[in-house]
Amino acid sequence: MIYAYAKLTVSNPDSLAQYRDKAGAALQRHGGQVVQASAEATALDGAPDLPDVAAILSFPDRDSALAWINDPAIADVHALRRGAGASDIVLLG
Repeated sequence: MIYAYAKLTVSNPDSLAQYRDKAGAALQRHGGQVVQASAEATALDGAPDLPDVAAILSFPDRDSALAWINDPAIADVHALRRGAGASDIVLLG
């Protein structure tokens, strides 16, 4: 199992709502799932820029995560996320 951290700063809530409708199925195509998501991130140490939405994603392995982000069949889903505002996804491993 491998994990990814996603953080979003939302400027277009409509695009985020459309993304949420499709994101689960897009993740499942590659064995991924949302482990935890929250709109209430809290800094435990330091002074990070807190996102509007943070999520931990899991994938069976690194190749599955890379296949998910690079899958042309779900590029429209990733475009909805990117259209919702600033987003960063970091693979942990």
